[in-house]
This record gives sequence, structure tokens and C-alpha cells, in this order.
Amino acid sequence: MTELGLGWIAGVTRVAKSARPAGAFGRMAERSPGKDTSTGHWEMMGCPLTNAFPVYPDGFPPEILNPFVMRAKVPGVLCNAPASGTEVLERLGVEHLASGKPIVYTSADSVFQIAAHEQHFGLERLYECCRIAREILDPYGVGRVIARPFVGQPGSFKRTYNRRDYSMPPPSDTTLDRVKRAGIPVVGIGKIEDIFAGRGLTEAIHTEGNRDGMQHTLEVAKRLERGFVFLNLVDFDMLYGHRRDAKGYRKALEDFDRDLIELEKLLRPGDAVFLTADHGNDPTKHETTDHTREYVPVLACGPAVKPGVDLGTRASFADLGATVEESLGLAPHASGASFWKQIAR
Repeated sequence: MTELGLGWIAGVTRVAKSARPAGAFGRMAERSPGKDTSTGHWEMMGCPLTNAFPVYPDGFPPEILNPFVMRAKVPGVLCNAPASGTEVLERLGVEHLASGKPIVYTSADSVFQIAAHEQHFGLERLYECCRIAREILDPYGVGRVIARPFVGQPGSFKRTYNRRDYSMPPPSDTTLDRVKRAGIPVVGIGKIEDIFAGRGLTEAIHTEGNRDGMQHTLEVAKRLERGFVFLNLVDFDMLYGHRRDAKGYRKALEDFDRDLIELEKLLRPGDAVFLTADHGNDPTKHETTDHTREYVPVLACGPAVKPGVDLGTRASFADLGATVEESLGLAPHASGASFWKQIAR
């Protein structure tokens, strides 16, 4: 990523500037209010929001929890407050096993998270609880319901990759919808199917972490002649950002860097790769475990990309979606300003 131009991005001060950047580079500002997964991904794909999702800093009110308890047929819930996902398991995991009550918690984002033990509570039962919660929360406009399954014994509980996100659908068409309508394959890898409520995809692949996601991406690159592949690498956020694990974050970046080299070897003439993020999650900010709203980097590389182009500071994440659309021969949507003509060879 240093060779591509990461150190040339405005505001990046601790990464060396390569002598001659091999890619295009810049940063993007988020136009939508909020700093969560759905908001960032939707804006990236040409669907910026004008109003923020509702949040619940004091927990969820009875008009939400009471019908959830009744319809989910659970004896009640534990927590019902903003909490760290790992901390809440340490604090309430044993009581969850004893009482059968799922752990319901939120964060600074618009999320209704349900943690439950895969064996003692049941994974499919947890998913059903999430579907019920999603129906109850639709009128309130809550961004996501998240299943947070875990395994293990007291003192050694561990969350698993069987997480599922039950999202509100985007309020308008996205780049995914427009590309799919044009008859072009659209492959979502990782959480993409969940984030976009299943819309706009011709194929969805769920993954178990960054390395698994990159392996699936390499496999798709080998077989897909033409199309749009959208990959979300969850470990940066889930395992290292929220847990403020800077050393783990560094290793994950190094692992990704090696996988990126393997992906570049598979690129065909006309291919382009874009690297960016849906929000910030600074692992060095220990005063909070929440997302940090900040500029996100954007790097572009591949045979179709002109090296050394400085994209500057983009006014919206939606510029990326517009660029993807133009690169695939579509008229870029007006929600973003395409930079394809700047970088195309």
C-alpha cells in the first residue's frame, strides 16, 4: 500500500512516501450524518443519507423490549444499555447461561445487538430472535439488528464468525442495484449481503474473517471475466478497531498487504481495484471503543489505473460508487462525482 501511494494521502504522516506511487491516491469525506457501517457503505454506493439513524444511549424503551420479549418467547433480556461486545460477555455471560435471557445491548451506532451462546441458547433461535427484532424495529428506523453468537465456558467466552446483520434496506437505489440492472455480475463478499439487505447482488459469499475474505476474492478473480466484486474485511473493525488493539491491527494490515499482492497477480487488462473504508476506527483512541468519524483513504490500482494521480479530498464517499459505475460503462449517478476519467489509462 505504501508503493501504491498511501503515504501521499493528505493527513497521513507516519507512512513513507514512495518515490513514484504505483496507484492513484486520495481521501474521502463522509457527507451523511453518522459514522456507522450502513451509512458508510450506502454512501459509498451512491446512497447518502440526509438524516442520521436513531441511537439509544439509555437503552431501548419498553415499547420496543416488551413486544420483543413476548414474541421471541424469552424470559427477559440482560444489559439493555450501550456496551462493548467483549466486556458484556465477561460481565453477563454466566447469567445468560443460567437464566436463558439473551444479552441485548447497543453502542454509539444505531444497532440492536443480541448476544447468545450457540449451544445453550441455539444459533437458529438467535437468528429467529433477530428477525423478530428487525420487524419490531422497522417503524423506528433502527439501522441494524446484529446476531452476536458466542461459544466457550465461563472465563473463556469467544464470539464466532456466525454473526449476522439484519439491516434496514437502503432508502434508494445504490450502485449495486444499477450495475445488476445493467446485466453485470455483482458479487458481495463478507457482510455486503447483510449491509444491503440482500439487494443488488447476483452472488453473495459470507466469510470468516479477513484472510478468508481475501481467499474468496482471489477465487472470484480467477473465474469472473467481468463484473463488480465488493468485499468487506470485518476483522479490522471487529477484532482490532473496537478492541483498540493497535498491534493486532498492524499485523492484519500486513497480512492484507501480502494478499493484495496475490490479487494483483490475477488482474486482467481493464481491471481496477479500489481500497477504502466505511468509517474510521482508530485503534489508538482508548477513551472510547466506538467508531471514529474521520476521512477514509482511497487507493486505486490495477492495469486500468494510471499511476501517480492525486485524487485530493473528495467531498463524498459517493464519488467511489460513481467511479465504479463509469468504469463499467454506466452513466455515473449524480450523488457522487466520478474520478474515473482522471485515473483511467
